[in-house]
Amino acid sequence: MIKIEYPDKKPMLKKTKGREYIFCMIRKKWLVITPEEWVRQNFLLYLVEVLKYPASLIAVEKQLQLPGILKRFDIVLYKNLEPFMIIECKEMKVSLSESTLLQVLHYNSILQAGYMAITNGSYCRLFKKLNGNFIEENVMPAIN
Repeated sequence: MIKIEYPDKKPMLKKTKGREYIFCMIRKKWLVITPEEWVRQNFLLYLVEVLKYPASLIAVEKQLQLPGILKRFDIVLYKNLEPFMIIECKEMKVSLSESTLLQVLHYNSILQAGYMAITNGSYCRLFKKLNGNFIEENVMPAIN
C-alpha cells in the first residue's frame, strides 16, 4: 500500500449560498464538495504536483459503457493515446477492500489499462498488469 504524500498546494474551495464547492483543475469547473469529491480533487493534485503527470493526459468522470449499464470512471491517465492507469476514488472512511478492487477491475475490462489504482485519500493500492494478471506494486509508475 502506498501512503499518499500530498503537496502543499490545495484545491480551491468556495462557499456560495450555504454550499461548499471545490474546483476541478482538470474539468475547469466548480463542483459541490462531497467526501469522495474531496479525495478525487486532492488525488488529482497529487498526480500533477507530486508525480508530475501532465494534466493534459488525465480524464475525470467520463462515461463508460459496460454490458447493459452506463457507469463513470473517476480518473484515467493516458499514455500514447491509450489508457495507462485507471483510478477509483473512495471517501476517506472507506477501506481499500476487494469489493472496491472488483469495481475498478470491472471498469478496466473495457478500458484495458496497464495499471489500476484505488484510493481513499490516505492510501493507494496500485496493481500492474503482468502476463494477464494484476500484481500489487508499492511505487506509482512514471508516465514517461
